[in-house]
Amino acid sequence: MIPDTVTLIIWLIGGVAGGSAVGDLVKGFDLGPLRNVVAGAVGGVIGAKIVELLFPALSSLDVVSVVGQAIVAAASGAAFTVVASAVGPWRRPKI
Repeated sequence: MIPDTVTLIIWLIGGVAGGSAVGDLVKGFDLGPLRNVVAGAVGGVIGAKIVELLFPALSSLDVVSVVGQAIVAAASGAAFTVVASAVGPWRRPKI
């Protein structure tokens, strides 16, 4: 089950937004701009794919599904960024 291009772009944009937002808002979990974007994108794709497998109704491209996919991707991108910053070897020292 490979996602189509539009769905993948929605997941990437949502994940990047979530990862960047958590990096800006929660300073203890900031990885830096590039790592926040990458972690958010990875988390957005992984989380949205898991939710799509659990709830197949989110796999269509109507307005409700697209908004749901974007929200799930942003939340999972933010969560993945927090987890990556908490356990990653690149954790920045707190100032």
